[in-house]
Amino acid sequence: MGLNTIGAYGGFAAKLLGEGPAELSYRNPKFDDLEAWRAEAKAKALELIAQPDTGGTPETEVAGRAVVDGVEVERLRWPLPYGPPTEAVFLKPDGAKGPLPGVLALHDHGGLKYFGWPKIADDGGPVHPMMQAHREECYQSKAWANELAKRGYAVLCHDTFAFGSRRVLVSDVIEEIRWQGAGDVGEQELETEIKAYNQWAAQHESVMAKSLFCAGTTWPAIYLADDQRALDVLCAREEVDSQRVGCCGLSGGGMRTVYLGGLDDRIRCAVCVGLMTTWRDCVLSKSWTHTWMMYTPLLPKYLDWPEILGLRVPAPTMVLNDAEDDLFTLPEMQRADDILREVYQKAHAPDQYLCNFHPGPHKFDLKMQGEAFDWFDRSLNS
Repeated sequence: MGLNTIGAYGGFAAKLLGEGPAELSYRNPKFDDLEAWRAEAKAKALELIAQPDTGGTPETEVAGRAVVDGVEVERLRWPLPYGPPTEAVFLKPDGAKGPLPGVLALHDHGGLKYFGWPKIADDGGPVHPMMQAHREECYQSKAWANELAKRGYAVLCHDTFAFGSRRVLVSDVIEEIRWQGAGDVGEQELETEIKAYNQWAAQHESVMAKSLFCAGTTWPAIYLADDQRALDVLCAREEVDSQRVGCCGLSGGGMRTVYLGGLDDRIRCAVCVGLMTTWRDCVLSKSWTHTWMMYTPLLPKYLDWPEILGLRVPAPTMVLNDAEDDLFTLPEMQRADDILREVYQKAHAPDQYLCNFHPGPHKFDLKMQGEAFDWFDRSLNS
């Protein structure tokens, strides 16, 4: 065992994963009935994620409307049984009545918890300079949710748990963990204040994760709950064909795609960008690069990371990787591709899975966006 993130314990920890497929992997030779396997594996995943009851479709209110470069935009807001109300934008081609294919656009993490949906969508208002810089770095300057709407899609993009409107306020936590003098951001949204908040929020992740574990749930459970309620909102729209719905996201949005796409059958087409690896990669090399939001305790005993997304087989699934992404090792990104490919081949659906590797660092650039949008056209417009 060479150098790794946990030193002399690395070999021991890696062996706990075993050499072959995990216990509930579809690649395990003991499984030959696709639907029976899916029911068993999905039930175990949901048990371990431990999702709380968050009710049904939330009641939404419209906070504003605009037309932005050929796209109708509605600013939406809805309450959930926990935390601040969710803010979101619903996008569709100007004048379109539907039924349109729908996509839940899942914003990234990016170390920017002060912001949520504005990372990937425009509502016609001023764009904060930090968001302009973020889009330039990660999305080749595009608000990709709007670009997808221009292609004929109804797109919903919402703030998820601990981001944007759903963020944790410093003023709401005990004095002992208001580290480094960070406070809540004022109305002027000064960059210095936002950076201080984001730094505090990054440090607060471990507190949140431990607290959720103590409550008998997990961070992925709250993510999934938030995203499923947003999916309820999207599918309930009269402009949307609820039988033709997909989801997509980069990085933290890719992580959310893995859980939502794998565990909610309403997602007909899933595109995971910049968040595909293996548990072995996390054990030995890259757990330090990832958010606490990724982990479901004990789940690796039953499914490898790509196999959570593979629970959706044979539904259309795309994975887009960046070959120089420093969040992962390239060999384990490639092994994750091999795992998903094997899952789809065993299910006799190899043409419903596509993985592409792109040069460069962590991003969802225009070429990758084009591939994702083409995959949605192929999967949701037929």
